[in-house]
Amino acid sequence: MSPSTQPKLPTRGVAEMLDSLVASDGTGAHSHVRSGALSNGPDAMRNLADAVHFLCLLHGRYPGVIDNAARKAVDPASRRWMSEAADAFVQERAFLTKIASAVGPVPSTQGQAQCEAAVAAQRKAIDMLAESDRHGCAVGAAIALTLDWRTIRVLLDISAQRLDLSPPTCTLPDLRDTARLASTVADTPAVERAMVFGAQQLITQHSGLWDLMATRAASRTIT
Repeated sequence: MSPSTQPKLPTRGVAEMLDSLVASDGTGAHSHVRSGALSNGPDAMRNLADAVHFLCLLHGRYPGVIDNAARKAVDPASRRWMSEAADAFVQERAFLTKIASAVGPVPSTQGQAQCEAAVAAQRKAIDMLAESDRHGCAVGAAIALTLDWRTIRVLLDISAQRLDLSPPTCTLPDLRDTARLASTVADTPAVERAMVFGAQQLITQHSGLWDLMATRAASRTIT
């Protein structure tokens, strides 16, 4: 059978692919998060504090992923979604900074300078994604961030409650609007591939962050 006559496999919509990617490889699927190390046990608060400080290094500065991606938005649908998401992330960034200030210094851990350098490299990598000229890459990264942030926000809320802080309502675009945007932007196979690539790379950086947090937590237990 020639390639032109081979039956095509059924394809999933890009919104479903992005959602599935975050569900299978995002923060909520990481073994360090699923282990309860950030929510249970005597070291949970130290582990949370560590995560908050490093999340600040990754996402606490302006401009961030969404802000940079917004500059690439050309169609009205993308502009509306990016504007809403960027405004919402201003509040998320402020909330993250507030928790980092309240939780105290970074837990003493061996190899601190190397860890900070690793996260700085991750920050550079996600900045490159959000500034990519490949149509669809930046919006894919921005969508993946908003989807994965829902789990990260649960961890931030846990931190806030333990510090007697009141978590603000998260106003990031809802799942329906995000799915609609993804389907609208992915108007060609090339754009769809770029969106999935951007999302995959963003989630890879988040996974790398949680790998680092797991290693740091294990190091503190040993010492």
